[in-house]
Amino acid sequence: MPLPLDMPPKKFVDHRIYTIALRKMPEFLEVFDRLAMPVLLQTLGTPLGFYMSHVGPLNQVVHLWGYDDLADYERRCHARDTHPDFPAYLSASEHLIVAQETRLIRHVDLPSLRNKA
Repeated sequence: MPLPLDMPPKKFVDHRIYTIALRKMPEFLEVFDRLAMPVLLQTLGTPLGFYMSHVGPLNQVVHLWGYDDLADYERRCHARDTHPDFPAYLSASEHLIVAQETRLIRHVDLPSLRNKA
């Protein structure tokens, strides 16, 4: 899901990597889509991207969420974490997730990439 060309990049991106138990990816994706995505769309907004590993470490799901600043990140994460429906996802996915990595990465404004379509 790439950003529209006329949309400025988000200043911060939450880069999440979930490693899923062997042969459990279809179950994880079903649980995530059914229980997590409604909450995430309501609290975090539309993700910048949602991917699955193809080469390198396998059984990984990567999703990216954009934020305007650290206060925006903290506010929306708090909304997610305190949403009354979020514990159902956490409980249903607990046995499916082997590891999780979360990185908060910051946009770099390179002059050579400005106004490129």
